[in-house]
Amino acid sequence: MTQALISASELADALTGEQPPRILDCRARLGDPDAGRQLWRDAHLPGSLHIDLDRDLAGSPGADGRHPLPRSEAFTAALQRLGITPAMPVVVYDDTGGQLAAARAWWMLRCWAGHPDVRVLDGGVQAWSADGGETESHHASPVLPEPSRWQPDYRQDGLVDAEQMGTGRDLKLDARSHERYRGEAEPIDPVAGHIPGAACRPSAENLDAQGHFKAPDVLAAELPKAESVVAYCGSGITACHHILAYTVAGRPLPRLYPGSWSEWIRDPGRPVATGED
Repeated sequence: MTQALISASELADALTGEQPPRILDCRARLGDPDAGRQLWRDAHLPGSLHIDLDRDLAGSPGADGRHPLPRSEAFTAALQRLGITPAMPVVVYDDTGGQLAAARAWWMLRCWAGHPDVRVLDGGVQAWSADGGETESHHASPVLPEPSRWQPDYRQDGLVDAEQMGTGRDLKLDARSHERYRGEAEPIDPVAGHIPGAACRPSAENLDAQGHFKAPDVLAAELPKAESVVAYCGSGITACHHILAYTVAGRPLPRLYPGSWSEWIRDPGRPVATGED
């Protein structure tokens, strides 16, 4: 299993090891900011803590898009609150094969904050249950661990802004559905279409029928090849799934355009394409 992923059986073994990982429940529902915490309260992996998509993994929506990166100081405070240090393995999971928030948490911890050991539970909570893993509920306030003092050294070289998206020669890889890419449907943002020159590969195509990541050799053959790739989506969430997929495939990591489509269309002067490029 690649270092970016961990299977349910591997996680079960790790929980009884000398250094069990900190497990973060990243489940979320777009449009319902309280749903993730409620899902965690109802049933979660043993010992896991909830990390919130809207409050911890994103800043306030606005000119930078619907899910801009939070200020580094704010994310540092969240990591310290959860007791995370570079010496502590971290496992993140959701219930969408990593597409919604687990891959975003992985990217923020591993690629942005520089944590050396972060893995996504392959197949998510469904794989854990299918493997016989138990869950627990917690309707009272969670008992948080001892806060850490970790001060990450954030890296900016994996990020691309709107200006670079408009002028660079990178392969722009759109993680949204083909219908949204072509401009045939847009259920969230006020403008339909895609960034001119972008290629479309929906993030779900990184997964097999059981919701697990495809094998590394399969992904290596399927993922678009280019000297430089930039991943984007609607608001910078599912784009991280592509970065994770390239990691699983053993390919160079794409950079992330965190503002994505929801920021791109804020400026009416930026071009919009529809149909197939």
